[in-house]
Amino acid sequence: MEATGLTPTKKNRKKFDIDLAYGKVFEDKIKDMLQGKKIEVKTEKNIWQKSGNIAIEFESYGKPSGINVTEADYWFHNLSIDDEVYCTLVFSTPMLKNIVEKLDYHKVIKGGDNWASKMYLVNLSKLFSTDTLKLFKEKMDEKDVAN
Repeated sequence: MEATGLTPTKKNRKKFDIDLAYGKVFEDKIKDMLQGKKIEVKTEKNIWQKSGNIAIEFESYGKPSGINVTEADYWFHNLSIDDEVYCTLVFSTPMLKNIVEKLDYHKVIKGGDNWASKMYLVNLSKLFSTDTLKLFKEKMDEKDVAN
């Protein structure tokens, strides 16, 4: 901690300890994502910057594909600018499936090789809207009730 200059003072030590413990819990969750789990990685090229959308494939050549068949525990969705990753969105795959299925609006587009794939076109703003966050909370409540 000395190297970062974040040494806590006596005044803020208790809050720092709580924040440190909270941070450690989520560091462990990220570590869990990357160890012994399957991940699916998709990359959006430049167009997302203008459209504000990401595409999530669900069918190709008339057969389920992408989000509908992945065995991945986590879905990593890179947003790139030219050849560099600007950021990565990370979802548990079941949660992303639930969100996409329950969005009040998503457009279906065709793309990929020979325009044979169907994809949900999902607006990034809508993905993080209050309504979508409610879906997440409802799913978490269902999970709590089931446990």
